[in-house]
Amino acid sequence: MPVHGIDLGTTCSAVARCDRDGRPEVLVGLTGEPTVPSVVLFATDREHVVGEGARRQARLDPDHVCALVKRRMGDSEWRFVAHGRSWSAAAVSSLILRSLCEDAAFGSGEQVTSAVITVPAYFGDEERRATRLAGTYAGLDVVDVLSEPIAAALSYGFGRLDGAPDLRKGRDDGDYETVLVYDLGGGTFDATVIELADRRISVLAVDGDHQLGGADWDERICLHLSRRFCAENPDAEDPLDDSAGSQELVIAAERAKRELSDRDSTEVVVAHDGHRSTITLTRAELEDMTSALLRRTIDLTRSCLEAAAQRGVARVDRVLMVGGSSRMPMVERALRTELGLVPELHDPDLAVAKGAALYGAKKELERIVGSDLVTRGRLRPDQPLDEAPPDELDAACRRAADALALPLAQVRRQVDIRVDTVVSRGFGVLARNAMTGELEPVWLVHRNDHLPIDVQRSFGTVRPDQDAIELQVVEQQSQVASSRIQDVKLLVAGAIDGIPPGYDAGSEVRVSFTMGFDGLLKVLAYHVQAGLPLTLTAQTGATLSQAEVARERDQLQRTRRREA
Repeated sequence: MPVHGIDLGTTCSAVARCDRDGRPEVLVGLTGEPTVPSVVLFATDREHVVGEGARRQARLDPDHVCALVKRRMGDSEWRFVAHGRSWSAAAVSSLILRSLCEDAAFGSGEQVTSAVITVPAYFGDEERRATRLAGTYAGLDVVDVLSEPIAAALSYGFGRLDGAPDLRKGRDDGDYETVLVYDLGGGTFDATVIELADRRISVLAVDGDHQLGGADWDERICLHLSRRFCAENPDAEDPLDDSAGSQELVIAAERAKRELSDRDSTEVVVAHDGHRSTITLTRAELEDMTSALLRRTIDLTRSCLEAAAQRGVARVDRVLMVGGSSRMPMVERALRTELGLVPELHDPDLAVAKGAALYGAKKELERIVGSDLVTRGRLRPDQPLDEAPPDELDAACRRAADALALPLAQVRRQVDIRVDTVVSRGFGVLARNAMTGELEPVWLVHRNDHLPIDVQRSFGTVRPDQDAIELQVVEQQSQVASSRIQDVKLLVAGAIDGIPPGYDAGSEVRVSFTMGFDGLLKVLAYHVQAGLPLTLTAQTGATLSQAEVARERDQLQRTRRREA
C-alpha cells in the first residue's frame, strides 16, 4: 500500500497520493471537494460528524462543534467537553483524520493505512508528538511528521521527474536556489528559508506563530459586522452574545474575506434577533482592520530572513506563498513593499498535501530499498541508505524499479533526495545558578540548529552525598532563548534516585539531547561516578483520551455493521 500525504490543517484538511508516474494527486471523497473542513460536531456522546456537515450544523448546535483544534495541539490541559465526555486535541484530530481517510478511500477505492502528516514548521516537540498520537489513534501508521514548508517545496517541483517546473531553473550558476516559504494558513503562520540544491532540501531558518492565521482575520471581520449591525439595530441583541449568531457571523466573515480577494467590495447580510441588515464591506476596510495581523507576519518573516542571513544567506531567489489566506492581495503587496520580495502563488490550498504525498512515496521507496539491502546483508537495520556501498545501492534501486515497474531514474532520484532541517525551538534544562542560587534555563539546543542533533553538557551536583537529582526539560517559548524561568515551557521531568553516599558536591551529571529529523526529543541524564542513568521522552498528556478514541472507533464499527 502507498504512503499517503495528509495536510492536517487548522481549518481544512486534505489527503493525497502519488500515481504510477510519481505525480501527486489529491483524493476527492463524497462531497467532490479536494479539502474537508477540520470541524467536528459531537451529535451525541457516541456519534459525531466531521467536515462540511459539521460546519453547517455549527449554526444549530454551536456548543457541540469543535473547530480550530490544531491550535490546541500539544496543550495537555485542554479538553473539548461534549455530552459529558472530554476530548484532547489529539483525540479530536484523530476523528478528523479517520473521517478524511475513509472519505478518500470511498472516492479512490484505496485504503489509507500509512501516511506522512504535515505540521507547521514552528510546531514544537509536544505539538509534533500530539500529531503523531492523533494519527495513531486514527489507526494510521505515521511514517513521518513533515514540516509544511518542506512539503510545499517538494510540491512546487523540486525533485520531480514528471515535467513539473524545477525551482532551481533560472539560476546562473545552477548550484542552488534559496527560497522563502510564506505560509499563512487558517490558524497558523510560518516563515521558512530553504536552500534547494541538487537532490537536497536544506531548511536554514524558521519562525512563526501557531496562534496566528486566517481565522484571526475572520474574527476582526466578525467584530466589525457586529458593531455595524448593532449600530443599525440598537434594539437587537448583539449576534456575538449568542452562540448561533456568532457561528453565522463567522461563516459570513469567511465568505466576505474570500470575495474581497477578488473584488473591491462585497455585501454581507446579517440577520439576528428578528432584525436584518445588509452591510457593505470594502477591501480597504478589511485591510485597515487587520493591518496589525499582517504586520505580525511581516515581522516574523523579517526575523526569519535575518536568522538566515546570520547563516550566510545573502539573497532570496524565490518566494512561495502557501495557505489559503495568502491569497489576500494585501499579503503580496506587503511582501513587495516591506521586504522587496516578489512572491509567487500557486495551488496554495493543496500544495502541502501534494508535497507530503511526494515525501511519502520517497519514504516507501527508501523502505523497500533498505529492506532489500538488509536482507542481503549489505546494510544493518540501524544504518541509513547513504552508508550502503554505492554499487549495492545501485543494484537495490534497480531491483526495486523492476519490481514496481518504475523507471530506474525515478527510483534513484527519490531515494537520493536528502531533506535537512532545523529545530524551531530551543531546548534545555533547569539548573541552579551558582551566584544567585535560583533555577534558570540552560540551553543545549538552540532555535535553527541543524538536525539531527546529538549534544551533551555536564553539570554538577549541588551538595555532598546528594541522593537524588531532578531533571526538568524545558522548551523555548519566546522569540529568543530567555534566561527567565517564566519564559519557558516545562516539557517533562524525572529524577535519578537512589544515589549512594560518598560523592562530593560537583559530581558530574552528564545530560545528552538527541533529536532526529522528525523533531522528536529524547533526553538521557547520567550520574557518571555512580553509573545511574535516566531516560526521558516528552509526553503530551493526550494519552489520557486514548481509551475514549478506542471506544469511539468501536462504536463506529458497530454502527457500520448495523447499517450493512
